Amino acid sequence: MNNKALKCYIKTYGCQMNKADSERMFGLLHKINYIPTEKAEEADLLIANTCTIREGAADRVFSNLGRWKALKKKNPEIIIALGGCLGQERGSEIQKRMPFIDLVFGTHNMHRLAEFVENLKQKRQSFCELIEELPEDIPETPSFRQNFPCAWVNIIFGCNFNCTYCIVPSVRGREKSRNPKKIKEEIIELAEQGFKEITLLGQNVTAYGQDLNEKYALVNLLRDIHEIKGIERIRFLTGHPRFINKELINTIAELPKLCKFFHIPMQSGDDYILRKMARAYNSKYYLEMVEQIRNLIPNASITSDFIVGFPGETQEHFENTCKMIKEIEFASCITAMYSPRKNTQAAKWEENLELKIPEEEKKQRINIINQVVETTAENFAKKIYENTIQKILIEKINEEEPPFRGLGVLAFGRTDGGKICEIQNINIPIQLGDIIDVKIKDINAWKLTGNIV
Repeated sequence: MNNKALKCYIKTYGCQMNKADSERMFGLLHKINYIPTEKAEEADLLIANTCTIREGAADRVFSNLGRWKALKKKNPEIIIALGGCLGQERGSEIQKRMPFIDLVFGTHNMHRLAEFVENLKQKRQSFCELIEELPEDIPETPSFRQNFPCAWVNIIFGCNFNCTYCIVPSVRGREKSRNPKKIKEEIIELAEQGFKEITLLGQNVTAYGQDLNEKYALVNLLRDIHEIKGIERIRFLTGHPRFINKELINTIAELPKLCKFFHIPMQSGDDYILRKMARAYNSKYYLEMVEQIRNLIPNASITSDFIVGFPGETQEHFENTCKMIKEIEFASCITAMYSPRKNTQAAKWEENLELKIPEEEKKQRINIINQVVETTAENFAKKIYENTIQKILIEKINEEEPPFRGLGVLAFGRTDGGKICEIQNINIPIQLGDIIDVKIKDINAWKLTGNIV
């Protein structure tokens, strides 16, 4: 009997949820004797863990699948699988178009991946299996962690909001919270393995517990995790503004292990566009939320997401968004041009040429808003970090000789506020997971540079 391990390559697209899902896929496949590889050319199993939030993400998947087709032509024994959000949304259609894809699965039945692969190896007959919702009892799956000393931990799946531009509810389903006992057991195990930072994940992580019978919300979970020895930092994302309340802000201000970091997508700074997006808040509500955070945590890092070129967005609407970014002074923002998604209300509106924003106009707006974000992010960083000593969690150490002795980047990590910091001198022994004092000497919008004190 041949027990030689087989190799699996997973190409991950999209958000942190997908990155966490890929770790779970590796964990499931490990049980059937697959090990990860970073080279698609040497893999026995190729998996595209896909995103469908924008058309560009889907285009990248198709381009990559074309390259995998060439690999399969050379070696017909290779298994090619399509999973993730695009698999859930259009998997069967894509498999008909690309019959070299052996397996299609979705976001709701990923826990059966090992079973699917074993069946495929035995029967050698391609198939597609998609289900509409997660099972009532969310299956617990192992994870093969790849980012020591930091770990992703899913706590809630799906979203109950119905934003008019967003396809997430249809591919991820309605909100389902994981059992708090199972979450705590997972984090205790991570602490025992030496992990130092935990990021709690969900499409709407701040809604955690709303669907549980017991009265147990995100603040309760945060307090319980805070007591776990060995875990030094706790983050969560992504939160919806409607669930950022005083109790949550007070809890983050009070507990030292909770990072003073909030990722709260605003999407637009204009009230008309927010109504059209069905975001369930206006700019005044968002500003009051920011004021609450900064009153209690003055140096809190607040980051956000924005969409430009939404159907019907005028120049004035766009300028209101730019003004809002400047006023709030976000630590950073993820920006994107609006991309119509099938079966969403906004996609139907864009069919009206009077509402559709031309691509050139979208490109101009994204360039302008990115400049605004860069300027405000640098201003915020200088205000918070200039001439300071920051505690940096070491996430990577460069083992190679730097190009110029003493000037190369020898290690990097992050501040409590999530800012990347490159370290250019090391005068003490360090290892991954250490939290060390670093004197900040250079600052820009995207990163800090400093030396160990």
